Amino acid sequence: MHRILSKTKGDRWIWLIVIVLSLISLLAVYSSTGTLAYKKGKATEVILMKHMFMMIGGIALMYISHKLDYRYYAGISKLLMVITIPLLLYTLVFGSHVNDASRWIAIPGTGLTFQTSDLAKLALITYLARTLSRKQENIKDVKQSFIPIMGSVCVVFILIALANLSTALMLFGVSILLLIIGRISVKQIAVVCLAGAVLLTGVVLLGPRRKTYISRINTYFHPEKADADKSFQSDHAKIAIATGGIAGKGPGNSTERNFLPHPYSDFIYATIIEEYGLMGGFFIIVIYLFLLYRCIKIVTKAPKAFGALLAAGLSFSLTIQAFANMAVAVGLGPVTGVPLPLVSMGGTSILFTSVAFGIILSVSRHIDENEELKGKDGKPAGNKVVVGQILEVA
Repeated sequence: MHRILSKTKGDRWIWLIVIVLSLISLLAVYSSTGTLAYKKGKATEVILMKHMFMMIGGIALMYISHKLDYRYYAGISKLLMVITIPLLLYTLVFGSHVNDASRWIAIPGTGLTFQTSDLAKLALITYLARTLSRKQENIKDVKQSFIPIMGSVCVVFILIALANLSTALMLFGVSILLLIIGRISVKQIAVVCLAGAVLLTGVVLLGPRRKTYISRINTYFHPEKADADKSFQSDHAKIAIATGGIAGKGPGNSTERNFLPHPYSDFIYATIIEEYGLMGGFFIIVIYLFLLYRCIKIVTKAPKAFGALLAAGLSFSLTIQAFANMAVAVGLGPVTGVPLPLVSMGGTSILFTSVAFGIILSVSRHIDENEELKGKDGKPAGNKVVVGQILEVA
């Protein structure tokens, strides 16, 4: 154990959070995939083993990502953006269609599907962190700074929104937060928000999934008028939560998992509450809030702008996605297809989530190494900075 710990660097609490979420995922997925196994004619253990192998692969990617110096991701971000935009276009035209949405590309010979929006989130956040950190000296310049930033945000937003509006909105929100932290002027941020609102209106009213979006919005605001099949998922999620009580029915005793279409992914939080009660649901919330707290500590200690913006963007993305999933499960938002990070069963989404954790840990590892060097030199080991100091040019 000591040998393993000696090879893992960065915030130990984040490593513990990853382990806890992974264990919760294994329990919840094993409990909620019985119906899926029956439909596919497989044993539940087979699906669990596949999920376990994906999680092991994710932890391996997390380890590799955290060992790589986070500053290398600045260069990688440019390559990711060059790859991402053509892939998003390809997905819209030639991707696999599921529920009237073209979000996935089949990986030949593997039986896996690759959701390009997962790559797009990682690409845009790293690219924005790089651009904002390198443009600090002329951050108010419209031509050199604002137009490239606004262009990248709007292009990625519209390409994702045409097939996956919820993911696009969350990524847009994270981008705005990064612009605020990156000292983009209020007027320029307002322009980006206005452009996003125009694009959003166009997607909802004119996009290929406009009927689905409008139906979900109407069902959320007027459930009494909605058809039973339109509110089926949210109704059974509410039943699962209501019958879970304080302490839950116990592991493996969920009944609504047999009715919910995706109890192992989109509505896994409802399954967890049914089996582990409100105490289990509250525990999940505390974990993600603690994750955000640890990430904010990393942001405030980062000596360079790129590391601070990178950790901030990825941590906001993970926690916003987590709370969006939980909000849908408890009826606080319209139905979306957003998984619960590191808990929901998934393919490549687990891998990209793991890479995001790895990059955050890479920033944390760099901070720890700097503090150790300062301690050896006889200087104060602390390296805390205020918001203004965070934005020192990388």
